[in-house]
Amino acid sequence: MVTSASMPSGPVPRPTRRRRDTHGRGLRGTLAPATMPVSRSRATTFDELVLSAVERIQQAYPELADVEIRVEEVPLRERRDGSPDPVSLGRLHPAIAGRPAALIVHRRPIELRASAGTQREDLVNDTVTELVAELFGLSPIQVDPDYGRDDR
Repeated sequence: MVTSASMPSGPVPRPTRRRRDTHGRGLRGTLAPATMPVSRSRATTFDELVLSAVERIQQAYPELADVEIRVEEVPLRERRDGSPDPVSLGRLHPAIAGRPAALIVHRRPIELRASAGTQREDLVNDTVTELVAELFGLSPIQVDPDYGRDDR
């Protein structure tokens, strides 16, 4: 026999945490191991494109080893006079007072202008070539004879 003293008063409290594993199959893991190329992020893939472009040019210009190479997501807005600011694909900071020169490549503008694959790789190569040419005071064709060609 159940008495009113043994019955809880009010509604029965529900658990506050919901179970995501409702079918007993376990938690979902990654679909591909971390060592597979498909598991790399877009930023990591882009960084590898920049490094391969720099290494290719560095074979002809070993002094490029002293230059700092950076990848930034988006360019900084530099104009404050209200005029339209064209979005740059990269920029160069010359060496100043003991700091090495820096080549900065902007990831998002390049990704938006070129689809994945060889088109993006070509645009990264051309951007790095232009920055290296500006750094050394040369034309991009002198730095890379394949500059601007689509049939690489």
